[in-house]
Amino acid sequence: MSKKHPVVAVTGSSGAGTTTVKRAFEHIFLRDGVTPAIVEGDSFHRYDRAEMRHQMADKHLSHFGPKANRFDKLAALFKQYGETGGGEKRYYLHSQEEADLHNKRLSVDKGPGEFTPWEEIESGTDLLFYEGLHGLACSDEDDVAQHVDLGVGVVPIVNLEWIQKIHRDNAERGYSAEATVDTILRRMPDYINYITPQFTRTDINFQRVSTVDTSNPFITRDIPTPDESFVVIRFRDPAKFNVDFPGLLSMIEHSFMSRRNTIVVPGGKMGFAMEIILGPIIEDMMDDRNA
Repeated sequence: MSKKHPVVAVTGSSGAGTTTVKRAFEHIFLRDGVTPAIVEGDSFHRYDRAEMRHQMADKHLSHFGPKANRFDKLAALFKQYGETGGGEKRYYLHSQEEADLHNKRLSVDKGPGEFTPWEEIESGTDLLFYEGLHGLACSDEDDVAQHVDLGVGVVPIVNLEWIQKIHRDNAERGYSAEATVDTILRRMPDYINYITPQFTRTDINFQRVSTVDTSNPFITRDIPTPDESFVVIRFRDPAKFNVDFPGLLSMIEHSFMSRRNTIVVPGGKMGFAMEIILGPIIEDMMDDRNA
């Protein structure tokens, strides 16, 4: 844990919707003049795209488990950043556009599915911002979570998560629903052992719950809209961040408390709720950093 160089980790499974939280943080950083060191979870995979396909066929690995990821490097980065504000990062190149950008910047020749070389994090950043699968991961050898100052989980109910993943994989990657289901089944042991336990370590969870029938996610033709869902927001320890529940209820129309540490908001208010909850936390972090 670090006041001088805080580490913020947003974590969620594949298809969970962590991009929504990332966008909320981007707005907060821009508004408050915060300069983050941004780290992408995919950059800590152990294998590039071609080698991972080989390993999956040979050893039945999944992207969710420690055998396919560098938990050691991620924990070391979080620890070093918290102590010094520095550390090493790299990029996983998802597309030719990303490859062209980083090849020009680093004078290298890498293609989609490969990694850029490790490089030092830029100096003068205010905090480290991680978004990916393993921001609060723990294994027998490595404990990433112990170095995180603010952990945020994005956790749709599992059927909704699968619906989102099936539709995303089809739209963005051309995968059939059957291929995505095979991936879900192969990943299930690692999902249970390494993804789900993170959400007991997070400080705040945003869980989208649909209000339409998703009982068979493998035949659902569309993703429930925000207006067809609620977001359950759970604070592990409200006192840690001085959460003002009456204030939140007054600002978010049709919200309500379901437990002493849980507020429920309409799905269409998810982005707004994230900004008014997370904004003051980041501001307090920056005040502590500068004190």
